[in-house]
Amino acid sequence: MKPAILIIDMQQAFLYHPRIQSEVPGACEYINAVADMFREAGRPVVIVQDKDGGEGTPGYEVIPEVKLAESDLRISKAWNNSFWRTDLEQLLREQDTDFVVVCGFAAEHCVTFTFNGAVERDFGAAILQKGIIGEHPDSVAAVYRDRSLISYSVIRAILKSA
Repeated sequence: MKPAILIIDMQQAFLYHPRIQSEVPGACEYINAVADMFREAGRPVVIVQDKDGGEGTPGYEVIPEVKLAESDLRISKAWNNSFWRTDLEQLLREQDTDFVVVCGFAAEHCVTFTFNGAVERDFGAAILQKGIIGEHPDSVAAVYRDRSLISYSVIRAILKSA
């Protein structure tokens, strides 16, 4: 297995609501820990940013709670599915990726649509357990119920064998 992690829409423009802000620290703890494991293993960390945040504006920027590295790859998108009309599939194929771990915001929109887009393009895919945030309180539970999940410890084992 040759995995990559996709960190979706963790942008200032989207994470301003008080209920959502209360979930940011917990999700970022998992996102950062797993992204660091990918970096240490030499596997891709892909930062996906939605252009609705106003590309080039402060709202477009990734929130400071998400640790970034110069080695991270970046994709801008205009649609919920990060694969739709972007170079994401090509970028992942060039990185010899066959499995993606999807995390970030919003569980009921971009996270789910990107997960589905990965599966449609024959990538294995899983949602990072405890690594997603939703616009609505019940959306994270629905994604966990309806999609494949992957935990920190399983990712660690996969990266050791990759």
